[in-house]
Amino acid sequence: MYSSLQDFILDLEKHHELIRVKEFVNPELEITEIVDRFSKNNGPALLFEKTGTNFPLLINAFGSEKRMALALGVQHLDEVAKDIEQLFKSLMSPKDSITDKLKMLPQLAEIGSWMPKQVSGRGDCQQVIMQNPDLKKLPVMTCWPYDGGPFITLPVIHTNDPNTGQRNVGMYRMQVFDSRLTGMHWHKHKVSAKHFAEYKKLGKKMPVAVSLGGDPVYTYCATAPLPENVDEYMLAGFLRKKKVKLVKCLTQEIYVPNDADIIIEGYVDPNDELIWEGPFGDHTGYYSLADWYPRFHVTAITHRKDAVYPSTIVGVPPQEDAWLGKATERIFLAPIKMTVVPEIIDMEMPIEGVFHNLTIVKIKKDFAGQAQKVTNAMWGAGQMMFNKILIVVFL
Repeated sequence: MYSSLQDFILDLEKHHELIRVKEFVNPELEITEIVDRFSKNNGPALLFEKTGTNFPLLINAFGSEKRMALALGVQHLDEVAKDIEQLFKSLMSPKDSITDKLKMLPQLAEIGSWMPKQVSGRGDCQQVIMQNPDLKKLPVMTCWPYDGGPFITLPVIHTNDPNTGQRNVGMYRMQVFDSRLTGMHWHKHKVSAKHFAEYKKLGKKMPVAVSLGGDPVYTYCATAPLPENVDEYMLAGFLRKKKVKLVKCLTQEIYVPNDADIIIEGYVDPNDELIWEGPFGDHTGYYSLADWYPRFHVTAITHRKDAVYPSTIVGVPPQEDAWLGKATERIFLAPIKMTVVPEIIDMEMPIEGVFHNLTIVKIKKDFAGQAQKVTNAMWGAGQMMFNKILIVVFL
C-alpha cells in the first residue's frame, strides 16, 4: 500500500491527519513539549521540517485509532482480526478428500506470496552512504529532563540466531552516547537477548542492523507479540498482502527493508564491558531506572535521498504508543481465541491501564472455576506475563 514513509505522510495529509511545522524546533526537550500536548488531546501527526539536521522528524504518526488503521491499510482495526480468524479456520478445518486439499492450493500460494524476499543490489535505503557515520547527524530526541541522554525511540532492530539463522525483528530503545555508540536495551526475556547469549557462547561479535521509517507496517510488526518462530516480515506481508523486499547491509550479514528511510549498521561485542544506560521517561509515566546494557557499535549509516526520521515519545499516558497497543489488542484477539482461550468473546486493554497492566476479558461461561482457568492461560501468554490486573466477566 505504501512504498515509503513519504507515501504515508502524504496519505496522512490527505486525510487531514498531519501538520507540518516549518519553524525550527530543537529535538532536545522542545519537540517533546509540543508533541505531549497534541498526543494528550487527540491531535494530529506532526512533521518537524527544521530540526537542525538534514532530516525532517515525523512523530505522533500512530497517535489515534484512525491513523493506526491507515498505517495498517484498513478501515477498522477489527478487520485484521477477522482476516486472521478466517485464515486460521481455513487452515485448521478437516481436509478428508483430495478435492478439499486441492481447494487449499490457491490459499497456500497466497500465503507463499507473503514471505519476505531477499533481492540483490542496492536498496532505496542505501541511496546515500554517510562517509563518516555519525549518529549526531540524526535528529535524535532527548525527551524528558531527567533522561540519561538522547534516545532513538522507534528503532526496528534486526538480529539473527547464529545457529539457525532465524531472524528476529524487535523494538528496543537506544541511548546515543557518541557519534558511533549506543546502548542496546534488550531485556533478558527478549529474543534478541537470546541471540546475543548464543553469540556470547561462541565468542563472536553479533551483527545488528537498525532500520528507521519505510512502510509504517514495519514499525507495528516490530512491536507485535509474535512467537519466536514467526518472522515479523511475514506478518507485514500478511497485512500488506505482498512480499517485503529485503536488501543486504553494506557492512553486516543482515537483511533490511529496501524501502526503509535510514539504516544503522553495527555490532554488539560480548567481550565489551556493559554501559550504564538510562534513566528513561517510560510509558508508565515514570522514569525507568538506569541499568547495565550491551554496547552497540556503528559501522555504517545509509539513507534515502528524501529520508524522514521517525520518532515517538513515551510518558504519562495517553501517548502515541497507546494506539500501537490498541492495534495489538484487536489484531491478536483471534489467535488468542483460537489457540489459548477458546471461550474468549472479547478483550479490552484500556488506555488508562497502560498497555497490558489492566486487561478485561469477556468469556462464555460453561463451568465452575472457568475464570481461574482463563486467568492462568492468559498470564502464560507472552507479554501478558506482565499483567497486573486481569478482570474476567461472563456473558
